[in-house]
Amino acid sequence: MDSPPDPHSSRSADEDEGPAGDRELDSFEAGARAAEEAVKSASERAERLVRYSERAEQVVVARGEIGMEGGVSNPLAVAERAPGAGAEAAPGAEKAAKPGHLARSTAFFSVATAASRVAGLVREIVAAGYFGITGPMSAFTVAFQVPNLIRALFADAALQPAFVPIFTEQIEQGRYREAFRMASTMILLVTMVLGAITAVFILGASFIMPLFAPGFSGEVESLMIVLSQIMFPILILLGITGVVVGILNSYDRFGAFAISPLFWNLTIIAVVVLTVPLFAEEKRIYAYAFGVLAGTLVQLLIPTWDLRHTPFRGTLKVNFRDPNVRRVLLLMVPVTLSLGLVNFNLLVNSFFGSLVSDQAPAGIDKAFRIYQLPQGIFSVAIATVLFPTLARFATRGDYDSLRATLAKGMRQIVFVLLPATAAILVLAEPMTRLVFQRGEFTPEQTEVVATALFWFAFSLPTNGMFLLLSRTFFGLQKPWIPTAIAAGNLAVTAVASFLLYRPFGVAGIVAATAIATLISVAIQIVLLRTRIGGIQMPRLIASTTRIAIGSLVLAGVAWEVWDLLDQALGRGLVGQIVSLGAGLGLGAVAYLASCRLLRVPELDEVLALVRRRP
Repeated sequence: MDSPPDPHSSRSADEDEGPAGDRELDSFEAGARAAEEAVKSASERAERLVRYSERAEQVVVARGEIGMEGGVSNPLAVAERAPGAGAEAAPGAEKAAKPGHLARSTAFFSVATAASRVAGLVREIVAAGYFGITGPMSAFTVAFQVPNLIRALFADAALQPAFVPIFTEQIEQGRYREAFRMASTMILLVTMVLGAITAVFILGASFIMPLFAPGFSGEVESLMIVLSQIMFPILILLGITGVVVGILNSYDRFGAFAISPLFWNLTIIAVVVLTVPLFAEEKRIYAYAFGVLAGTLVQLLIPTWDLRHTPFRGTLKVNFRDPNVRRVLLLMVPVTLSLGLVNFNLLVNSFFGSLVSDQAPAGIDKAFRIYQLPQGIFSVAIATVLFPTLARFATRGDYDSLRATLAKGMRQIVFVLLPATAAILVLAEPMTRLVFQRGEFTPEQTEVVATALFWFAFSLPTNGMFLLLSRTFFGLQKPWIPTAIAAGNLAVTAVASFLLYRPFGVAGIVAATAIATLISVAIQIVLLRTRIGGIQMPRLIASTTRIAIGSLVLAGVAWEVWDLLDQALGRGLVGQIVSLGAGLGLGAVAYLASCRLLRVPELDEVLALVRRRP
């Protein structure tokens, strides 16, 4: 690949001839010229890229399927031109197509995500030790969920599925100036729009926030309002992050995004520990809110720094009438509704939780954090890493490859999350006790969180499939289907929560979420099968049956080992670590042994991942 030209010795293609043509290129034009130079020899490598694509797709079987909200686009299996594209390949196509590159990316993404989830759990442990699940913590929970919902509607998670396909299309067609100008316009646009939304919510927080927690009153309600005002500026930061990450992933760079949540959590932990002593006891929860704000800034700075490794250069020559900007905004409408409606479920939980008790919203949220550990490490990673590959197959009309990739992803989700469900069902209380019960977190609070966690477990596999199937519809450019399903999901959740919260409390609220997710996945499968000619259901059912048997073995072994050691070692910190660790560890061994005896094919793929070196 040719070296990028010196921006001080190049001329802008947009400048007129004559004296104006002697001006130095700005960084935007230099980036566009560098991208053009990068693909001059692409035609000579076309056949090799095709061969690499076939090998890269095979690697997905061994490594790319056990790979996170979150909603980011991922590396492509191969950077071939789309049908009808004007250029042979995008910059970096050869690198993206090398055998094992996608596999290494998936493995790294999974490891980085795992580290982030562990750090997130540590963050929750620290917060639980300081604040428990008392009124102030419930106030913080709702105060964070509202801007987080707006974030899902307008910021990173909504922007990326809409932005990445169009930006990538422009790059593949060799229209680098248009792509860079579109991205720059989107950064400015989201900053302006989210800035206005932030101002409205901050100024109107005293009227808006009580609508989301009608059961709160007095000091808890006042605290919720102030905390929301502190945290609403994260919307602007996350909006810019959404575009930046979309650019990086379009160039097959997602390492910075993968590690930035880790530093988000570490920053929050540091701010909480260092600043809690600076606040009066009734205002210590402010430290948590300021930590979220600082962590979100760090989460933006890390991927922004990584932009220097791409040909992208920003420009102030924005164009709000750019048809590509309009395309992104139009595509964002169904994506926004779909993702926003899904995220609205958390607010539904808090809404009805506030009617149960002051502890219920925070208790449900704490259970959700434990639930997110296996969910985030595995199912979100699979959906994230396979999304561009599914979209590429859909664009080509290669439904055979699309079906195979989707089916493998679904089976891998079942393979890792069904046993996780079994483990949580039998060990929800000891898990909660070990993770949270210290400091301000009491045994009574453990019971609330463990109850919520137990019922959350039922939605682990189905929520993983929901993410992957939704991404598949987006790849097929059928975004209104998952949007309609998400609306139905929210409606079922709200109705079921209303019917169940009075007789069953926290258990009924969380069970409503599990019921809605199961119904949504069933509808997604039916609709998707008719559009791509099936999703290998017989193989999925056969694998799920064998995996379910292995999961039952895991549950029995894990419970018996934990119960035996719990009685022998007691419930000191070391005793809990040993008894729970041994129960989960031996249960996992029993599960893998059962899968080997039952000849579960997904086990061989996981072992291939472990044995294969990057």
